[in-house]
Amino acid sequence: MLISQVTGPDGKIAVVARSGSEAAVVRGATSTYDLAQEAIASRRSLATVIAARGLGEAVDLPALLADGKVALPVTHPDPAHLHLTGTGLTHLGSASARDAMHAKLEGAATGTEVLTDSMKMFRMGLEGGRPQPGQVGAQPEWFYKGNGHVATAPGSALIAPGFAEDGGEEPEIAGLYLIGPDGTPFRIGWALANEFSDHVTERVNYLWLAHSKLRAASYGPEILVGELPADIRGTSRIRRGGAVIWEKPFLSGEANMSHTYANLEHHHFKYEVFRQPGDLHVHMFGTATLSFADGIRAQAGDVFEIEAPPFGLPLTNPLAFAPASAGTTTVKAL
Repeated sequence: MLISQVTGPDGKIAVVARSGSEAAVVRGATSTYDLAQEAIASRRSLATVIAARGLGEAVDLPALLADGKVALPVTHPDPAHLHLTGTGLTHLGSASARDAMHAKLEGAATGTEVLTDSMKMFRMGLEGGRPQPGQVGAQPEWFYKGNGHVATAPGSALIAPGFAEDGGEEPEIAGLYLIGPDGTPFRIGWALANEFSDHVTERVNYLWLAHSKLRAASYGPEILVGELPADIRGTSRIRRGGAVIWEKPFLSGEANMSHTYANLEHHHFKYEVFRQPGDLHVHMFGTATLSFADGIRAQAGDVFEIEAPPFGLPLTNPLAFAPASAGTTTVKAL
């Protein structure tokens, strides 16, 4: 089942569900967040709650997406309680692009190559990222992107700050989670995500990774409810002036990863601060495909497009840059 949120003629949000090409409004549903809360409270699956409500009016989801009427597939009533986070170096082959950005040689006299921190982290995942059920594996690279204020709807512009050096796409799979009353994380489902980053800033010094990740991100347009395929094959592309200037397949799913999803989920939710009742989490699981690694520098007006068959409609976002900052941010004393 795929679910999404659309803006109706009255300006209110409606939840849409589909199992094939036919999409219809979920009766009486005001948001995905409320449906998930209902599922937790009633100890039923999200699919069961939707089936019990039933479907009403049919909708043309591709047309609504083209018209800018498809919203983020789940949001929190208070944006400060939606957390955007992610993990990196989790996919087979993902270290190559990162290592090229962080490569260094030490011991010039001998020509001895020293492993970068990226390669060390990647090796840890290869050796310990797939523990047996019930066991804890190696912890991955982890980063924070922001809260609901930087969550960007499908079709809307991903805006890089005026001080940014770059604005580049990262095609990923995201898990979407709601924390239950007792602190238990419940997975709503899975979605495509563009974990938008500043790769030029990151390349200057690996310790600037945290800065490079404090950017907007988009996810959706639809949520895959249920099991995630082990082998996901999608395509990431960039359009400029309507023409494709870069296109590349990407692989995801556990068959193409050095970590299990269970291990990555554990290392995020092991922190009590991320198990606060009612909070919503969008956690992105990494990628091995970047246009930046192929020498592409995205420009304002370029359109990022990410698609993979299990997730329904593609995720598209144009790139924009905020005006350049005129000076420093000044703090005033009270």
